[in-house]
Amino acid sequence: MTNDPILYVLRGFFRAVSFDVGGRPSYAKLRDLFITDGKLINTTGDAPDVATLDAFIAPRQRAVDAGELTSFEEVELEGATQVFGNVGHRFSTYAKTGERDGVGFSGRGMISTQFVRTADGWRISSMAWDDERPGGTLPG
Repeated sequence: MTNDPILYVLRGFFRAVSFDVGGRPSYAKLRDLFITDGKLINTTGDAPDVATLDAFIAPRQRAVDAGELTSFEEVELEGATQVFGNVGHRFSTYAKTGERDGVGFSGRGMISTQFVRTADGWRISSMAWDDERPGGTLPG
């Protein structure tokens, strides 16, 4: 258990999207971690893909239901939290592994997660991430 409530929320995100072979992700739990209009921004392509929580979950849930995505794990390798008043930020390196269509995959990258303090505690307002690739490798 951590004393950092922001890290606790972020770890909740990773737990919700991660699942072993034969298991299921807990995508519904993401609704408790985000503000109503939270955004998830995938910057791994040519242009940022900005999604609502529902738009983020839907294709992943379809892939799991269809038996295409059979496992996924994402973890924070290291990160730093900064807070001022009711806003917070965590900049993290992450690693991911999984299996899609019978083929294993893995990767690492950076994720920037913004938080706001609500009446119900800290919630994610947005996440933006990019995967490591040639020309964009993690330091160290």
